Amino acid sequence: MTATWIAVLVTAVSCYALKLAGLTMPPRLLAHPRAQRFASLVPVALLAALVAVDAFGRGRSLGIEPARLAGLAAAVAALALRAPFLVVIVAAAGTAAALRALGIA
Repeated sequence: MTATWIAVLVTAVSCYALKLAGLTMPPRLLAHPRAQRFASLVPVALLAALVAVDAFGRGRSLGIEPARLAGLAAAVAALALRAPFLVVIVAAAGTAAALRALGIA
């Protein structure tokens, strides 16, 4: 068995154990205000981190790509205007694609 398969199996077992831990958690711990606040803020922080890595990352280095940043700005503007999610995605992708088609990469 290669190291890759060992890593896959360890990750799968870890994910299952984490899910099992969540299902066996006593309800009184989940009702605590600090736990509820943590559960509401963690997804936002993780999504923001993923967006930042995707927007500014180029492999193992940082890089600023104007078309990608313009797409991100279009998505932020659409979100600020409370546009539906599909409109946000189309605005971001369309902006980045148009700038790349114009040679602004």
